Amino acid sequence: MGGASIWHWIVVGLIVVLLFGRGKISAMMGDVAQGIKAFKKGMAEDEQPAQGQASSEPARSIEHQPGEAAPSAHNTNANANKAG
Repeated sequence: MGGASIWHWIVVGLIVVLLFGRGKISAMMGDVAQGIKAFKKGMAEDEQPAQGQASSEPARSIEHQPGEAAPSAHNTNANANKAG
């Protein structure tokens, strides 16, 4: 009584087929497969530019000057409100 028997899975499968129909299940599986393919293609496209960029252009860094304060979002919004 601890595990599910083969008959349990057959009954569950029949109920799913009756509720959704064979056409909807195969359409959903096709959509899932297309999504996986698109994801893999996107991952492959993301990796290629990163590898090409690393070899052709050195990394840049931004240096912070100790006496200068970075503009905050609050100050920028206040200046925009005064101008408009």
